[in-house]
Amino acid sequence: MTLPIEDVLPELRAALASQGVAVLQAPPGAGKTTRVPLALLSDIDGKIILLEPRRLATRAAAMRMAETLGEPVGQTVGFRMRGASEVSRATRIEVVTEGILTRMVQDDPELPGVGAVIFDEFHERSLNADLGLALTWEARQALRPDLRVLVMSATLDAEPVANLLDAPVVTSAGRAYPVERKWRDRPPPEGQRFEAQVAGLVRTALEDQGGDVLAFLPGEGEIHRCLPLLDGCGAEVRPLYGAMPFAEQRRAIEPGSGRRVVLATSIAETSLTIEGIRAVVDGGLARRARFDPTSGMSRLVTERVTRAEATQRAGRAGRVAAGVAYANWTRGQEGGMHAFPDPEIASADLSGLALELAAWGSDDLPFLTAPPDATLAEARALLTSLGALDGGRLTDHGRALARLPLHPRLGHMVLCGGRGSATLAGLLAARPTPGSVDLSDALRTPSAEARAEAKRLRRYEGGPDLSNAQRLALAYPDRIGLRRPGDAPRWLLSGGKGARMDKGDPLSGARLIVACDLDGDRTEARVRRALPISEAEVRAVHGARIAWVEVCTWSERHRRVETRRQERLGAIALDDRAWPEAPADAVALAALDGVRALGIGCLDWTKRARLLRMRIAAAGLRDVSDAGLERTAQAWLLPFLPGVRDAASLGRLDPTEALLAWLGWEDGQRLDRLAPPHYVTPLGRKVPIDYGHETPTISLRLQEILGETQHPMVGETPLRLELLSPAQRPVAITQDLPGFWAGSYGEVRRDMRAQYPRHPWPEDPTTAAPTVRAKPRGT
Repeated sequence: MTLPIEDVLPELRAALASQGVAVLQAPPGAGKTTRVPLALLSDIDGKIILLEPRRLATRAAAMRMAETLGEPVGQTVGFRMRGASEVSRATRIEVVTEGILTRMVQDDPELPGVGAVIFDEFHERSLNADLGLALTWEARQALRPDLRVLVMSATLDAEPVANLLDAPVVTSAGRAYPVERKWRDRPPPEGQRFEAQVAGLVRTALEDQGGDVLAFLPGEGEIHRCLPLLDGCGAEVRPLYGAMPFAEQRRAIEPGSGRRVVLATSIAETSLTIEGIRAVVDGGLARRARFDPTSGMSRLVTERVTRAEATQRAGRAGRVAAGVAYANWTRGQEGGMHAFPDPEIASADLSGLALELAAWGSDDLPFLTAPPDATLAEARALLTSLGALDGGRLTDHGRALARLPLHPRLGHMVLCGGRGSATLAGLLAARPTPGSVDLSDALRTPSAEARAEAKRLRRYEGGPDLSNAQRLALAYPDRIGLRRPGDAPRWLLSGGKGARMDKGDPLSGARLIVACDLDGDRTEARVRRALPISEAEVRAVHGARIAWVEVCTWSERHRRVETRRQERLGAIALDDRAWPEAPADAVALAALDGVRALGIGCLDWTKRARLLRMRIAAAGLRDVSDAGLERTAQAWLLPFLPGVRDAASLGRLDPTEALLAWLGWEDGQRLDRLAPPHYVTPLGRKVPIDYGHETPTISLRLQEILGETQHPMVGETPLRLELLSPAQRPVAITQDLPGFWAGSYGEVRRDMRAQYPRHPWPEDPTTAAPTVRAKPRGT
């Protein structure tokens, strides 16, 4: 069968021959995976390495190319992946999973015997593909200018990668067969389960179309919940997901005797040709791993697919014949979908990447997307705790870890956990299956995948024999949990985060646990898999990390300073004792933390303290806002905190003297000039100046300022005068006393003389004597 990719093969071969690099864009079904490597065989000296993102696709691509040549796999075309390979001395095309290429480049950056490296399905932007491309490009630039590099993708935005490689873009415009897209007229009914939505569309596809149906769901759980909803649909329903044994995966993609429905995860998005598929049902969801560097945990999240993923999935319907793709969303909703998924490097656990960078000896690699600094720093902190890095440099133990096809945590456990550690590592490396929180149950009945992985890892076992709990503690030194006080099953983890379980769980009463699987909740993660561990077991494997520390802290819960001596492993205290002889300066610092926790209002802000604070603000000598005082509390408040140990003591602390001491003598003098505390009346009485208004204000009886012809000032600012009647009620407000005397005083005088005849209301206030006395009766 002629495939669309064949129309652009001459252009692609010419680009690689002239420039040595190229980017190939071709839609699903164009034939790029199986036709391009074969077409390049005659142009390439040495082997062609073809990278595939998934194990099933790796085998399938090798088998399809070998079949095209009429040969068994392992002759001209072979494959290599973790735990399985079919290659020979005659092999010219090796289809490999992405981690294999990383190991090849790390072992010998010159890639001897390799003439070309092809990155297939690069639009998935897996972490290993990004790393593999960066390493390969670095090796080509420095050592192998003759090495040809081709990046192939169905839906990739080609410009960034083409710019990185300075490569031409070759585009194949068509797919093997047309695909009609169908969207929902309206969103699914509110409250309808997701699996029921997908099952309904599958039944529609079976009724309206001939051939088999491929339906995309986000995970194994949704697939198994969808299976019974398709009972009696008239077709054989087959699941397809990554945790299935390879033989069952092969059966899922092979034709049957009647019509089929394949319920698949994203494993079926790329590279695979599933015979007989004429309709695709896209549930519209994808499951991705997201890493939170603040918690050091990854969690699987279910998200909307992107438009690129939807296009890729729809293309599965056009691989062998014209087809139809049904979307579980409306056409309008598609406009709100993201164009492309985020690259895995932006959201994944980077422990393995950090280890590979250390093994390479440089961080300065040409990544298409740079790894986030915070996540990379978290990864390096973990590697340091595992003994793989020392001062940022790779240790001998780190070199051994880098050679293991395992996450660094599990590799460390296998190398140091003794006989039997491979069994536990195999279980943890295999895809998790639903079960008890207590990992002991899964260890008693490991899956076939876990047993196969354990068998492969057994040759790496080293170190003294340990219990499974100790092995887990080696791999997860940051997830040793000490139960918090109280009835609720809650733990503080040695890495500083919190964890919880349901009350009825068998492990809910354990004092110490090691958690290997958490849901990644940022506040308090739910424990999904763990083992109980004794304190003696913890001390046996982490004794060198356990140390006595003296702790003087403010307890927000108890609202007081707490002084303890604790024997700690990270954030957890295995032994906790009182520390009555804590030094006064440490107690004062803890009390200062209490002020920050409670807010500056926790102090006793007396009238005098409030006035002083307003004066300082008016003079502009310090920032005495709440935020400003909290920020500078160590400078002005700390010297006055010795002896203060709780919120009640803070509430009795008048901050006046602390603020005055903070100002010092010179600024204190400036304060008195710029914002004096009082105004002295002509009678010599001190009237407090109120700085709480926009303009400094005083309130005094009108008669007390008679004879004053200059307006009172604070620095260069006129005081706001609130003039009172003899009954202390406001009769006028002015910032221009001469103007008041010459103007509105006359009206005030007329109104007030009748009400207060015994008080003076002189016709000329500028020459009258001030007074606070009334005339004697009868005068």
